[in-house]
Amino acid sequence: MDAQEGTFEQPGHPHETAACAHISRMLERISDKWTLLVVRTLANGPLRFNALRREVGGVSQKMLASTLRGLEENGLVLRTVTQDMPPMVEYELTDLGHDFVRPVDAFAEWVIQNTDRIETARAAYAARRALK
Repeated sequence: MDAQEGTFEQPGHPHETAACAHISRMLERISDKWTLLVVRTLANGPLRFNALRREVGGVSQKMLASTLRGLEENGLVLRTVTQDMPPMVEYELTDLGHDFVRPVDAFAEWVIQNTDRIETARAAYAARRALK
């Protein structure tokens, strides 16, 4: 087996294989540390690069640039360069990006509502690991 051990394409279901590939690519894009924070920040309106970096906090210039390129590539962010001197670059969510805010906010709300349960599970896991 070349790709992944135990992963098989089902003959006759190419649309399912294609859908899985699309889902995997998007999960890869959104599962990094910064994407959800950038999307939530841009949900409040367009920002220039340094303002966005200050709002997100803790992100390096290189990582923010990479995150924005990935979001732009996938149609979630629009990058606009003005012809001012010096040129001004602004980032904003596209319609697709605004649509994405709903599941991002739902995930954030789920985390907030379940923080105590998550912390309890982490503490129990750490206690079990300490006994080994």
